[in-house]
Amino acid sequence: QVQLVESGGGLVQPGGSLRLSCAASGTFLRIAAMAWYRQAPGKERELVAIITRGGSTNYADSVKGRFTISRDNAKNTMFLQMNSLKPEDTAVYYCNAKTVATNTWGQGTQVTVSS
Repeated sequence: QVQLVESGGGLVQPGGSLRLSCAASGTFLRIAAMAWYRQAPGKERELVAIITRGGSTNYADSVKGRFTISRDNAKNTMFLQMNSLKPEDTAVYYCNAKTVATNTWGQGTQVTVSS
């Protein structure tokens, strides 16, 4: 099984930056795709960014040019560098990881963008 732990959330002013981390642990073969999702109050969970094991990435239109997803396969970790943050980025951010047999979610980390 895979366990995911996110970190790096917090309160930041508009225009600021945060870096989220997701660490995977447990017993598993290989993690294929990893992704960040977010869920704002009263809204559905949405995909923010996804990265394949080979490093191909895709982003939601709302974060393109501001967020960068990356991963370290050797350490089973994933990151989300968030720049030029806006109040509408406020949400709980979740890490997701897929293997051939599992689809695992982290517990979430709160990101609040407010002055």
